[in-house]
Amino acid sequence: MSLQFSAPSPLEYFRTLVQSDEHFPLLEAAASLAQDEYPDLDLQVVLGDVDQLLARLKRRIPGDAAALQRLRTLNQFFFRDLSFGGNVNDYCDPDNSYLNVVLRTRRGIQISLAVLWIELAQGIGLHARGVCFPGHFMVKVNLPKGQVVIDPFTGQSLSREELSERLEPYKRRSGLIDEFEVPLGLYLQAAPPRDVLARMLRNLKEIHRAQEDWQRLIAVQNRLLVLLPDAWAEYRDRGLAHAEQGHTAMAVDDLEMYLGHAQDALDIDVIADRVAHLRRELQ
Repeated sequence: MSLQFSAPSPLEYFRTLVQSDEHFPLLEAAASLAQDEYPDLDLQVVLGDVDQLLARLKRRIPGDAAALQRLRTLNQFFFRDLSFGGNVNDYCDPDNSYLNVVLRTRRGIQISLAVLWIELAQGIGLHARGVCFPGHFMVKVNLPKGQVVIDPFTGQSLSREELSERLEPYKRRSGLIDEFEVPLGLYLQAAPPRDVLARMLRNLKEIHRAQEDWQRLIAVQNRLLVLLPDAWAEYRDRGLAHAEQGHTAMAVDDLEMYLGHAQDALDIDVIADRVAHLRRELQ
């Protein structure tokens, strides 16, 4: 008797990666996002490419190197020798979020560059984490004499004054000034890997929504809902994308899921009207 095994779909594989917060494999999960666009992608090749970069980096660092020396060597290697940096010519290209492409072109957006940089930093013993800074993903490293915050788009180390200046437009838009002022440190909290991955997916989501690419948007929403099963607004957004694609029954299912869990949302009446219209289409 022969046994037949089928390979898991990209979404099923993604589910196995993100099911637990313990030992969350951020690099592999982030690399797997590209499988929707590149179905033949071999993730082990991507991970192997990063391992090769780490091996090259380690050869440059003496075993007794202090943390600051390790950080400086990493930044020299990543930003200068390898020339990783932001894709200023085509910032909204979805490829900027796909690690297999970023590794090839050495160009990406803040968060994709950060994921690679953090993997290398942790691989040489640095306590490095991502930071969901408003409007601009950052990385930070805890050193014996303090904390360093770096812009992964440019490799620039940012002072408290520079960080506060970057925050100012966001704080004014959000009304977080005067008596509503929030300490800078609250914006520099380490981001859990699940939050980092969600931010990567939402970047892709906004690109596809702006381009009205509903099929790709639905693929992103599928991953978001695997990652964040209680994010009810993501059901709404997937349902609206299904409606645009003519997937009426699936649109109704998602929108009703949203209505059942988001009773205080401001768009309840609008979505309820949309569901009623879609239901008439099904009759």
